[in-house]
Amino acid sequence: MRIMAIDYGDARTGVAISDATGLLAGFTTVIQSRKSEVVTEELLKLIAQHGVDELVMGFPRNMDGTEGPRAELYRAFAQNLEQASGMTVNLWDERRTTIEAHQILHAGGKRMKEHKKTVDAVAATLILEGYLTKKRRG
Repeated sequence: MRIMAIDYGDARTGVAISDATGLLAGFTTVIQSRKSEVVTEELLKLIAQHGVDELVMGFPRNMDGTEGPRAELYRAFAQNLEQASGMTVNLWDERRTTIEAHQILHAGGKRMKEHKKTVDAVAATLILEGYLTKKRRG
């Protein structure tokens, strides 16, 4: 069972897809577009290419757990993706994933300037890993 995690963003959308066992992140990429239609189209291509069975998307929440100001935008994108793909989009609390992604890249020796290229894919991987861990624990 392949699971796709999506870190939806204004300019870039990070994507991480699990291996066939659904245990590990196997493939990552970044979609470079500000247009939700283009992002949806690219996600549909990846779903077909990788045989994705399940979708999970980062969902913005405030640190106190309430929905963030961008929540409605993300919810609308998730609904559009559900209609286009015919699959349910599981919304996943993405608090701190981008911060953690920057920390991982920094610890790996990347300069802040270089983070832009990969931070969204790393954030998507963190979303995927959290989701996979929860699924394993039941």
